Amino acid sequence: MPSPTTKQQLLAHQELLDPLLLRAFVAVADSGSFTRAAATTHLTQSTVSQQLKRLEQHLGYQVLNRKGRYAVPTAEGERLLSYARNILSLMAEAGSKPQNRPLLRLGVAEDFAGAALMPVLVRLREQYPNVKLEVQSGLSKPLYQAFREGKLDIALIKQRQGEQEAWGLWPEHLSWLAANHWQAKTDGSPLPLVTFPVGGLYRNEMAQLLDESRIQWQQVYSSNSLEGVLCAVAAGLGISLLPSRFIRANEHQIISELPPAMAMELALHLAPGAGAELQQLAREIGRFCDALITA
Repeated sequence: MPSPTTKQQLLAHQELLDPLLLRAFVAVADSGSFTRAAATTHLTQSTVSQQLKRLEQHLGYQVLNRKGRYAVPTAEGERLLSYARNILSLMAEAGSKPQNRPLLRLGVAEDFAGAALMPVLVRLREQYPNVKLEVQSGLSKPLYQAFREGKLDIALIKQRQGEQEAWGLWPEHLSWLAANHWQAKTDGSPLPLVTFPVGGLYRNEMAQLLDESRIQWQQVYSSNSLEGVLCAVAAGLGISLLPSRFIRANEHQIISELPPAMAMELALHLAPGAGAELQQLAREIGRFCDALITA
């Protein structure tokens, strides 16, 4: 019999690849026996033999070598076997009843999106293994807007004190950070700032404090990433206003001569009518924030 050499030739026969014939072929290939294949497919041995014969006739090549009591795939059959398994698996998946897995949509301020929050999410998954988590990170104001619009179920963001009521609130103290080797210039040049993009809460606070104190400043570096901001400060590009907990003793120093900033708030916003999974996530994040603030 002629042997096809390309996937296109297999696809040319796709209208003839009856799933029942493929099922019989896979059963024989897996068991090595027409008798055992008949038992697993709940058919008679003669029916399985007929189905294999029809499959080979449709394809135009032999898919099994029959050696006494055993049957093994030919080289062409091995190639077909991979397609057959995929086809049958996809058909089973398409015909299965969809699972209604709870989806929790979590929004977190950028500095919480990394390794620090992962243990919280792991504990939730352990307690609710069927929960699907969808995490979005970014600036606090867009995240809060998404929460208000119902696009997030829970949001951990930064806000000014008393700005919004929330499920949980924790103080976030701020400090002016600079590189350990940084020294203020006395030539009257503008203060170099390392910032988050426009709309960032710390950026706005920096500008307001310096403008109110009539201190000249200029932005020299901007990054969406907290790590990018911290590294730029440590390298001496400029200074920045950040949560005090981010100071790295071997890289940063606190600048106390600049106008002090009021503490911000960590705010945990929880959608009304939250189910058990969402409430558990809120409690886990609450414990995370308690540990973070008291560390």
